Amino acid sequence: MPPPDPQSSEPQPPDSLDVPLARVRRPGRPRRLPVVPVAIAAVALLAGGALFVSGYSMGRQSATEPGTPTTSDEAFRPFWDTYQTITGRYAGGAVDREALVQGAIRGMIQALGDPYSAYMTSQEYRQNLETIGGTFEGIGAELATESTDGSRGCVTLGPACRLLIVAPLDGSPAKAAGLEAGDLVLAADGKPLDGLSFDGARDRIRGPSGSVVKLTVQRGTAAPFALDVTRAVIERQEVVSRDLAGGTVGYVKLNGFSDRAADAFVAAVKAHVDAGRTRLIVDLRGNPGGYVTAARVVASQFIGSGVIFYEQDATGTQVPTDALPGGVATNPDLRIVCLIDGGSASASEIVAGALQDSHRATLVGTTSFGKGTVQQWQELTGEGGAFRLTIARWLTPDKRWIHGVGLVPDVVVPVPAAPPAGADPTLDRALDLLGGSAAEGHRPIRPLTLALAPAIG
Repeated sequence: MPPPDPQSSEPQPPDSLDVPLARVRRPGRPRRLPVVPVAIAAVALLAGGALFVSGYSMGRQSATEPGTPTTSDEAFRPFWDTYQTITGRYAGGAVDREALVQGAIRGMIQALGDPYSAYMTSQEYRQNLETIGGTFEGIGAELATESTDGSRGCVTLGPACRLLIVAPLDGSPAKAAGLEAGDLVLAADGKPLDGLSFDGARDRIRGPSGSVVKLTVQRGTAAPFALDVTRAVIERQEVVSRDLAGGTVGYVKLNGFSDRAADAFVAAVKAHVDAGRTRLIVDLRGNPGGYVTAARVVASQFIGSGVIFYEQDATGTQVPTDALPGGVATNPDLRIVCLIDGGSASASEIVAGALQDSHRATLVGTTSFGKGTVQQWQELTGEGGAFRLTIARWLTPDKRWIHGVGLVPDVVVPVPAAPPAGADPTLDRALDLLGGSAAEGHRPIRPLTLALAPAIG
């Protein structure tokens, strides 16, 4: 916590301004150490919740009690001067000290200028966890910020930084309303998004199921137009599996990286292998990420041993994460193609990067999103909410850092701005590479019965 208030004669309350990476024990209350799984989430947030965008490492708890070195006393003096002046002299009304504390925490993290680090209220934190779990309330679109030069991850929305629709989820209200990948959202309910952070813009767009949000959208160089989207409870269908090319090619599309999705993915891949299929397509297009544990499970189905990714902390120390044993498709006779695009982010890129560096699969499509950082989520005491903080970079097995660059496919397939209905040139190219029939590529021959996530509502 900050140094004791130099102008206060009373002991500093233990939870007055704590921003630790571990919970602080209040007097008389037993310490609780929540078990929260390590996760990596997309850089691109789902508009109905904060599946953000970023990788998340949510399980680390500091082993030491928080404290501030005496060398930081002087640095915190302006803070205490401000705090005492507000609480002692503000004449505009009652001062909510809890709001001051939360505002201070929010301000510290915003000062980092990192779009993937942010403070969250308790409600926002719960919504983040629900979203990563695959269920949330909103419009069901994957979002990101984009600068006018085309780079992703700008911090404050304005003329040079816009909110981008990376991809509407299949079956979502966003898709039903006509939102398209590449659309820019300029305003929500008539209020411009300029000046807001990514999270602030997301909060404007998401909301209770059944409510309507009016978005001001710009598509290409055309004039902005209004679009009404009715929010809903979104339950992502995280795994879709079928066989293609007359039953000779197995196809599995993964839309998220929850633990449930990982289990369903393993079951789908195993079913194809058990059916004797030796050619598989793994579709990660539009997948914004999820738990890193799930990413490790997915990659390990194809990579029998070796490094899946490295995690590099603030000191530069690199720690490898190896493949799990027992993968169901590690036989080198199985030919794998992995599909990616600009909506493939974070955990998707961990899997695709591992498959590419190990030469286990051919990547086909367009360059991925490019998010190579890991965030840690930390719940604060009481109603202090939570924050996420960038604590590491992740690197591919060849120690490539793809942040802001993305993964370049082995086979690039340009996608036309307005492809004919039902056309999928990327999937057709994958089938060509595997020797399958593109003509039969999109027709499900014998859908597999699996324990899949519920359909999108």
